[in-house]
Amino acid sequence: MDYRRLGASGLKVSALSFGTGTFGGEGPLFSAWGNTQEAEARRLVDICLEAGVNLFDTADVYSNGASETVLGAALKGRRTEALISTKMGLPTGDGPNDAGTSRPRIIAAVEAALRRLGTDYIDLLQLHAFDASAPVEEILSTLDTLVGAGKLRYVGVSNFSGWHLMKSLATADRHGYPRYVAHQVYYSLTGRDYEWELMPLGQDQGVGALVWSPLGWGRLTGQIRRGVPLPAGSRLHATADYGPPVDEARLYDIVDALETVAEETGKTVPQVAIAWLLTRPTVSSVIIGARNEAQLRQNLGAVGWTLSSEQIGRLSAASAVTAPYPYFPYYRQEGFARLNPPL
Repeated sequence: MDYRRLGASGLKVSALSFGTGTFGGEGPLFSAWGNTQEAEARRLVDICLEAGVNLFDTADVYSNGASETVLGAALKGRRTEALISTKMGLPTGDGPNDAGTSRPRIIAAVEAALRRLGTDYIDLLQLHAFDASAPVEEILSTLDTLVGAGKLRYVGVSNFSGWHLMKSLATADRHGYPRYVAHQVYYSLTGRDYEWELMPLGQDQGVGALVWSPLGWGRLTGQIRRGVPLPAGSRLHATADYGPPVDEARLYDIVDALETVAEETGKTVPQVAIAWLLTRPTVSSVIIGARNEAQLRQNLGAVGWTLSSEQIGRLSAASAVTAPYPYFPYYRQEGFARLNPPL
């Protein structure tokens, strides 16, 4: 397993981390993802630790908190062997303070997460979404207090826009609050919007990407092929509307390129898709998920080998899209190479 710095922090995380959205199995979305309970979760964690995975990601909204509970039980007795990343900020109830990142909400969410996880500290807390109703100074000062109390080690965000993230970083610098070192983002061969602004920002400001849904919301599992109906067991039947849309023609072009490279390398389509992400700038770790041991072992096979530069180029070309203004080629790095070295 390769280990990388989490952004500009001193923390080393495994190139592959394990996402526990399949733990718990509660609710319409997460029950479609998986229903892993404690015994099976412990087995999956065993496999991850044996493979060198040290980062485990969850969130308070995953199965209404059950994901955190199951992960905590699976790590019982070996907490020091693992890094725990969790997220808060999305709605967990119908009350006026059951959503967002106000001071009381952050404190209550952290205390609840600590109880469910069965631990006294969280290695990385990420704000699950930008809360425009909470002052940035209030958010960061609260996180600063929790870091000082030893309840949080590092802080990060998820699903922020460029200006949301940069405003927060500038505010942290101005007041001496902890900087966000990680940004959990959607990034895959089917969804490359991260590259337009957030990747250059992350490279400039030392914010590492933790990639969620590296297989394009289940579209790059190797089960979806040109001219073949969607498999009966695909989670896309139940969850496609929750995820980012993908142009069908472009999807099949990407899959065709993946299948060709998979044949050349003797790897699977998902392994190739994840391996491509691991070549990209700012990526600290790619979060893999699995409903069972077989899926987990397959995804872990994305490390320990490398794509050739020619194969990387083919995959990049097949998945390329024209970015909107002001990011399309003439206005970004390709057009001003003397001013903006290419990523």
